Amino acid sequence: MTKTPQTEFELLDQPVRCYIGLGSNLEDPLQQVRQALCELAELPHCSNLTHSRLYRSDPVGPPGQPDYINAVAGLDTRLQPLDLLDQLQALEQQHRRVRLQHWGPRTLDLDILLYADRQIDLPRLQVPHPHMSDRNFVLYPLQELEPTLRFPNGRSISDHVNLCTLGTLEPLEV
Repeated sequence: MTKTPQTEFELLDQPVRCYIGLGSNLEDPLQQVRQALCELAELPHCSNLTHSRLYRSDPVGPPGQPDYINAVAGLDTRLQPLDLLDQLQALEQQHRRVRLQHWGPRTLDLDILLYADRQIDLPRLQVPHPHMSDRNFVLYPLQELEPTLRFPNGRSISDHVNLCTLGTLEPLEV
């Protein structure tokens, strides 16, 4: 059961669709991502969770890291962007996420990729995620989940996928 902080939220009048990137390369990454998907389904004021297949990808960042397990989830939420971020970071903490090294190995990484059609530029949160267009482990699962998706800049997910270098990305049959 998810034990995220229970606080009072200033809720949106209507839910919006958001997309969350998931990744793990420590402490049984496959199980970390599976568990996180279950926990996302239990977040307060969130519903209609869908998700891509799981993928194995090369690590981005310092050399010598294990491969990652990645996925993308979509959910409807009435949470404000920073409240959603707080809930995601609480889940990362429950999975013993430690932030010692930029792009270093991690038990769980949860990123808000898109928040409806909004563009957000705050010290704690940039949406669309600033690196998602360069990351096949985000774009391919996102396209699988929402093949007709358009970004806030008007470009389609297919446009972004076509510009991205594939690298090593392996869909998992699990």
